[in-house]
Amino acid sequence: MILGALAAAMLGGCDRQANPPAQPSSAATADAGGGDAAPAAGKVDLSHKGSAMPAFALATPEGGKINAKDLAGKPVLINLWATWCGPCVVEMPTLDKLAAGGLRVLTVSQDTTGQVDKVKGFKAEHGLAHVQMLLDPDNDLSFHYGTGVLPTTVVYDAQGKEVGRVVGAFDWTGADAAALIKAATQGGA
Repeated sequence: MILGALAAAMLGGCDRQANPPAQPSSAATADAGGGDAAPAAGKVDLSHKGSAMPAFALATPEGGKINAKDLAGKPVLINLWATWCGPCVVEMPTLDKLAAGGLRVLTVSQDTTGQVDKVKGFKAEHGLAHVQMLLDPDNDLSFHYGTGVLPTTVVYDAQGKEVGRVVGAFDWTGADAAALIKAATQGGA
């Protein structure tokens, strides 16, 4: 029973809407071809490939700032998450493992109250040593990406161009993730 609930959480995402619309039955996959179908939860979506990274300024829990300009020249993964989002919590250790391998992984909290304490406590409680946690109190990146679902993760190459994104929980240690990261770091698809 618990295993079933965990599997369901991994396949979905946290929706901020009280009554979310039904998910479409057909979904764009890794070879999204420009159709009208929305990507399935937890699947690589290439429909925004080549889009420029948005301009942003995010805070660190320690009071510093990170701007999009600070990320120039290196691939980066940006993950929107929240401490209250079950699929986000389940996915976070795979992101930490990915960051341990050398990719810059920015996890951007969408918690709206008590962000600093929640994020610091979450990082310590879960032993996350490699992801960089940032704060987005106005949820600017969430509005930019426009998915309404957490987690939402976008991978950019060294030129700041989107390689692909995943809406919903994802195993960042799996083969699909490896292909997406390879495309970001080596410029191949």
